[in-house]
Amino acid sequence: MNALAKYQVVDPRFRSFVLGNAELETLASGCRWLTGPVWFADHQTLLFSDIPNNRNLRLSASGGVSVFCEPAGFPNGHARDRSGRLISCSHLRRAVERTEPDGRRTVPVDRFNGRRLNAPNGVAVKSDGTV
Repeated sequence: MNALAKYQVVDPRFRSFVLGNAELETLASGCRWLTGPVWFADHQTLLFSDIPNNRNLRLSASGGVSVFCEPAGFPNGHARDRSGRLISCSHLRRAVERTEPDGRRTVPVDRFNGRRLNAPNGVAVKSDGTV
C-alpha cells in the first residue's frame, strides 16, 4: 500500500507536507477528542486531555497510554508552572486549576474583572511564574 494512502488529506494544498515514509502508529483507542498536551520531562510523560470522556491521559516515553485522572473536570488546555505543577483549564468548574503534589486540585483563577470564567480554553505560564 502506498504510504500516502494511509493519510486523509482534507485540503490538497497540504499534500506536499505528508512524508510518504512516515508510518502511522495507533497509540490508544477509545479516545474521542484529544487536546492540551504538556510534557513532563522529569517523568518522561506526555499528559493530554480527552475532553468528552472527562479524563486526562498520559503517554509514557517507554510506551503505553494510561489514565492519569478520571473524572478530570472536562479539562482543555494544560501547562506546567515554575514548581512543576499541572495547570489545567476546567470547563466543568469554569476555572483554571492547579494540581498540587499531593493530588489536590486548587483554583488560582475562576474570575476575571469580577465575573466568572465561562469555559477557559488555553493557559500559559510566563517565565516570571504568572499564569
